[in-house]
Amino acid sequence: MDHADHVILEMRGITKEFPGVRALDGVTMAVRVGEIHAVCGENGAGKSTLMKILSGVYPHGSYGGAVVFQGEEVRFKDIKASERAGIVIIHQELALIPELSISENIFLGNEVMSRGLIDWDAARRRTVDLLARVGLDVDPATPVKNLGVGQQQLVEIAKALSKDVRLLILDEPTSALNEDDSENLLALLRGLQARGITSIMISHKLNEIAAVADAVTVIRDGRTVETYAVEAGHVDEDRIIRAMVGRSLENRYPHHTPTIGETVLEVRGWRVEHPTVPGRLVCKDSAFHVRSGEIVGFAGLMGAGRTELARSVFGRSYGTWLAGEVLLHGRPVQVPTVEAAIRHGIAYVPEDRKNLGLNLLDTIRRTTTSANLRAVVRRWLLDVDREGAVAEGYRRSLRIKSPTVDAGVTTLSGGNQQKVVLAKWMFPNPDVLILDEPTRGIDVGAKYEIYKLIQDLADQGKAVVVISSELPELLGLCDRIYTICEGRVTGVLDAQDADQERLMRLMTTTATSTAAAGTPAVGVAPR
Repeated sequence: MDHADHVILEMRGITKEFPGVRALDGVTMAVRVGEIHAVCGENGAGKSTLMKILSGVYPHGSYGGAVVFQGEEVRFKDIKASERAGIVIIHQELALIPELSISENIFLGNEVMSRGLIDWDAARRRTVDLLARVGLDVDPATPVKNLGVGQQQLVEIAKALSKDVRLLILDEPTSALNEDDSENLLALLRGLQARGITSIMISHKLNEIAAVADAVTVIRDGRTVETYAVEAGHVDEDRIIRAMVGRSLENRYPHHTPTIGETVLEVRGWRVEHPTVPGRLVCKDSAFHVRSGEIVGFAGLMGAGRTELARSVFGRSYGTWLAGEVLLHGRPVQVPTVEAAIRHGIAYVPEDRKNLGLNLLDTIRRTTTSANLRAVVRRWLLDVDREGAVAEGYRRSLRIKSPTVDAGVTTLSGGNQQKVVLAKWMFPNPDVLILDEPTRGIDVGAKYEIYKLIQDLADQGKAVVVISSELPELLGLCDRIYTICEGRVTGVLDAQDADQERLMRLMTTTATSTAAAGTPAVGVAPR
């Protein structure tokens, strides 16, 4: 397999510059026919930039170096050109139109024509075949907005297969998927491999790389650090981490000794109805509390109701509130709006940072101060110098990789965008910080930095809530962990008494344990 005949793709000395930043500096990579090739690196290392060059998002002439595909140098001027050659990229943010059907999405811009008209019957038949190939048994007329994220991901792959794909690029394909959907997707990649399709997978999840990758390329600071072949299931995770971050991470979770004080936030009897389905409860008499200096985790399977609980407590910004009360420092408070929640010292960092956490048209400067404008206003006018100083302070202290605070948030990598969202909610100096999937789509090195930030916030006396789909993350970071199943808080354990098996048992039961109800029980921290 070392002969040039067996190499489908070579990227030779790829260099790409943006104003003030050299994103890629002579990156070289070779992918062999029929392999699943993983590309790893910290956020901002240049992985996505490299893939955008390969797929024509950044056209030939806007970068240095050469892309050789199937033995010939290619000079793609746009995405259409790369797709004609058989290269299809599926971005982390899916590019489907929610209101259109599966069929319409798959053939959008590539319609099945007959005598100058769209042949909808033929399109439907082809869609059924394509969906069967990706293992999705859904009516092609279903609007995409009615599908789960995992199913939407499969529609994207079906769309790629409709274009006679030879090289499939997946950017963080499982970042928004639960474990079952992730398993399905990885199995599908292996199935496509058996049919001769080559895949490049950008991923931070080392266990997934171990499960499916035939080779790994690690990129750090815009340069190739190393490429090596692997046996499936035998990836040296420590070697990848060392290559990604330039140092050995002895422990993926920083050591932390908490100083826990009085209860800051308590929620009792919290009942919330689904926003569009009358009668369906998304929070069923939920109760929990968080103390000063404490990091409390929320564990649950996809759809269990963790985000719904967090958003409804944060100014009732999800669903219809029916009952329950919020107490801050032992006193009942009214938080019927987001403004009221912020005023009372509650902050919420959403899991969907692109749609809910950021205004993608804004700069780092404006985003950082947006949740606390009062602090940068003087005599009813925005104090631009003060705004800049605040943003610059957070840029330095959080090590946000950007030459200036006047850069747009869209120019940042996922990890750096997450730091900007954290800065935005740290600036109002809240008492309670609710962090929803704070490390989703972020690499190992950047995760470590975010964990340190979370611990620092707790050390300042904040009450911190962390919602995460990764149980090892909750066990490594939190002091106590609540479990949720089908909208009900089903248990709570001290982190030292918890393990993945015990958490999973509580995450899959709908019965509320005595622990969740606040009755003294094993593994329940006293109030």
